[in-house]
Amino acid sequence: MLIVMVRAAAELTGNIWYLMAPAVGVLGTFISGSNTVSNIMFGAFQLNTAYEVGLPAVSILALQAVGGAAGNMICIHNVVAVLTTVGLLGREGTVIRKNLPIALLYALLAGALAWVITPLVSRILL
Repeated sequence: MLIVMVRAAAELTGNIWYLMAPAVGVLGTFISGSNTVSNIMFGAFQLNTAYEVGLPAVSILALQAVGGAAGNMICIHNVVAVLTTVGLLGREGTVIRKNLPIALLYALLAGALAWVITPLVSRILL
């Protein structure tokens, strides 16, 4: 199953995977409630997709972690904990809805930055 998903992702995106990798991290954290668990769930997928597309694995795995960190702002567990602390329980949907565009923009900017910087750094170091 993983191989089929990796090949499909690689065929659909190619080098644009730099932009998608952090979004996968955001999704994993939203689903699981933890950046660590997101990395465990999607690490192998990200690694194999990077190999399939021919992108540096370290950059893609770093983007997975960055996306997972961004996903913490829309993670249901964190939103409920924060709203309970400040006495605004019941407004989870509003908070997630307002933070979702920010999390996705953060992930998109991180991917774009990596897409530009990684080839430049690779040329300098090699």
